[in-house]
Amino acid sequence: MPVIAGLAHLSDLLFTTAIAVYSLALVSYCGEYAFGRRGRVGRTSTVRPAALVAAGAGAPLAEEGGTEQEAAAKAGMPGDGPGGGPEPPVSAERFGRAAAALTALGLLLHLGSLAARGMATDRVPWGNMYEFSSAAGAVAVTAFLVVVVRQPQLRHLGMFVMLPVILLLFLAGTVLYAKAAPLVPALRSYWLAIHVSAAATATGIFMVSGVATLLYLVRHRWERQVAAGRQPSRFPAALGERLPAADVLDRLAYRTVAFGFPIWTFGVIAGAIWAEAAWGRYWGWDPKETWAFIAWVVYAAYLHARATAGWRGVKAARINLLGFSTMLFNLFIVNIVISGLHSYAGLS
Repeated sequence: MPVIAGLAHLSDLLFTTAIAVYSLALVSYCGEYAFGRRGRVGRTSTVRPAALVAAGAGAPLAEEGGTEQEAAAKAGMPGDGPGGGPEPPVSAERFGRAAAALTALGLLLHLGSLAARGMATDRVPWGNMYEFSSAAGAVAVTAFLVVVVRQPQLRHLGMFVMLPVILLLFLAGTVLYAKAAPLVPALRSYWLAIHVSAAATATGIFMVSGVATLLYLVRHRWERQVAAGRQPSRFPAALGERLPAADVLDRLAYRTVAFGFPIWTFGVIAGAIWAEAAWGRYWGWDPKETWAFIAWVVYAAYLHARATAGWRGVKAARINLLGFSTMLFNLFIVNIVISGLHSYAGLS
């Protein structure tokens, strides 16, 4: 099978090259973040520390339904809007454009790797943990690029998104790697293309939401300390000065979950239908099924919390992080450590 072996080798080569290109993109995003303090970064962190201090600790911030712009207005200091403030430094803008281009190039190589893997195995390329992690990483990068197209001012956040993606792909290509091979008999069903596709897509989208939520908590803490008259100097609170406004990050986290949750719901339902066809029952509380349901409940609680005034802001963000933690537990611990009917990680 020289053709199949060649396609498998091409897939691995494209996968490794994609990681290298993503790494270059990460460096470029860091460059934009470092040199763009008064440019693209500044226009998303719309209020100067002095404005928050003048507004006082009682000023309305994102959690209470107000915005930083409103706090600045009360303090008599307008923030930098999309049309205001200094233009981005040339170096920062170049770094940002290079980062976006490298991310797009890396995604094309990444998708090529998945396509070559699928042709080499004559199936959808997510039949084991290596392939699933690769597919989820590709979805996360795609989701971030969609965000950048819709909100270019958030481009510099790529450094925070690409880092976990690169770590996931590195782990997939080393610890989780499995050679191209046919599926085990239990997975030879058209439901693999339906159920696992939905799970990988939702996982990648939730990854972007998890990153946005972590950054929201950092920015929110920074805002609180500055409003109280303190200048944060310790990591990670000090990082908040260069981040977008808390309400911007909160909306990003919410909207990505709102988009990914129906996909995850569909994946769980499709898995139950596949289980009935394969094992004669829709639900058997297998560890994988149980944790998929737990993740669904937590994300449903998060969406409900965001719709309830008393649970917005930090409380809801913590629920979102709990949801993504259950996703990670389901992906790694359940697949690798816990035995069950879904033990198809492909690890020796």
